[in-house]
Formats: sequence, structure tokens, C-alpha cells
Amino acid sequence: MEQTRVPILGFVAYSSNTGKTTLLVKLITLLRRRGLRLGVIKHAHHRFEIDHEGKDSYVLRKAGAEQMLIASRHRWALMVETPDTGGEPGLSRLVARLDRDALDLILVEGFRHEAIPKIELHRAALGNPLLAQEDDSIIAVASDTPLELPAGVARLEINDAEQIAGFVWERFLGD
Repeated sequence: MEQTRVPILGFVAYSSNTGKTTLLVKLITLLRRRGLRLGVIKHAHHRFEIDHEGKDSYVLRKAGAEQMLIASRHRWALMVETPDTGGEPGLSRLVARLDRDALDLILVEGFRHEAIPKIELHRAALGNPLLAQEDDSIIAVASDTPLELPAGVARLEINDAEQIAGFVWERFLGD
């Protein structure tokens, strides 16, 4: 991964429906209250559309525009068509697309195989194995039950967004 001045922190889980997005929504709110400027990169396992059929941007992109930028005074979005090479987009390439000078922290949802600091979300009821047992880039596990964790891996309460926000602040942004 290319070095960046902006810290990057991933949120991963063994499977979907563990609560990554729900937790990130809470964390973003809490970290914004502390004045942080946040960027988020989310991995999707499927095709997705951010513009909708019938809208001008959709029609132009479907007509063959490989890059479609739509802008207003409130926001802009760039959609880039990529060839289906069978591989997932590399995180470093996506991070490079962000305006890192305007950010204090980049949060990443997914990309669990990337070698970036990560917090694993684990819910005992799902019966999934712990990624932290095999992935030494996991710095903490947010769980709803006590766990035996590798040395140096912090245990966080998955339902305590304030605690997790404090951990993120201290670990990546504290003075």
C-alpha cells in the first residue's frame, strides 16, 4: 500500500450482516463531532448503480462514457467504468483517488485481505471463526462476547460505538 499522510483503518468481518455499515454510521457521527474530516471506501461484492435509469447521467454512461462526472453546487460524483478482469479493485488505487489533503482519517469497509490496520467485527451467534487468529493486521476485535485474542489485539464491545470511537481516536489521532 502506498504511504499516505492520512491514517487508514479497515473494518472487516468473516461474513456479511455482522454490522459493519451500522457501526460505521455511528462512528462517523461520533468522529465528526470531534471535528474529523473522514473519507470512506466501501467494498461491494456485486454490481451497483449510483445513478438511476432514465436520469441523464445514467443515459450518458450507458451510451458509452467510460468516465461520467456529475456535479452540482452540493456534491459531485465520478463514475468510472472498469473492465471486468475478474479481480477486485486494489485498495491503494482507490485511496489514491481520494483528496487526502482534505481528510484526517480514511475508513475502509471490507477489503479484508489488505494489509492495513483493521478492526474485526465478530458476533458469537453467527458462529464464524475469528479472522484475528490468522491476520496480524487486525489491531482490535469488536465483539458481543468475551474472546481469547492473540497478544496485542484489543477487545472492544461491538455495541459501544463511543468506546470504539475513543479507541480509534487514541490509536490514530491522539496527541
